Amino acid sequence: MHIVEIFLPLTDNEGHPLADALFASERMVLMDKFGGLTVYARAPAKGLWAQGAAVVADEIVIFEVMVKGFDAAWWRQHKIHLEEAFRQTSVLIRAQPVTIVD
Repeated sequence: MHIVEIFLPLTDNEGHPLADALFASERMVLMDKFGGLTVYARAPAKGLWAQGAAVVADEIVIFEVMVKGFDAAWWRQHKIHLEEAFRQTSVLIRAQPVTIVD
C-alpha cells in the first residue's frame, strides 16, 4: 500500500482564485479511480519555498488517497494534467509506502 498526497494551490501563479469546479473534478477522479479520498481543506495549509532570495507562499489543500499498487506512469500523466488544469508550473505529488495494521 501507498499513501499518495497531492498538494493543490487555491490560486493560480498570478494569484487568481481557482474555481471550485477544479477541486470537485479532482475529487471525482480520485474517488472513481481509488474508491476513497481524504481532503485536508478545513483550514488551508501554507506552502513556503525559496525562489532565489525571495520566499514564495501558497495556500494549499491536500488530497490524499491510499493505493494498493503505485502506478508511477499514471501519476506522472496525472501530474501533467493537474499542472495544466490548475495553471501551475509544478504540482507536488508524493507517495509513501505504508503498512496497514489489521
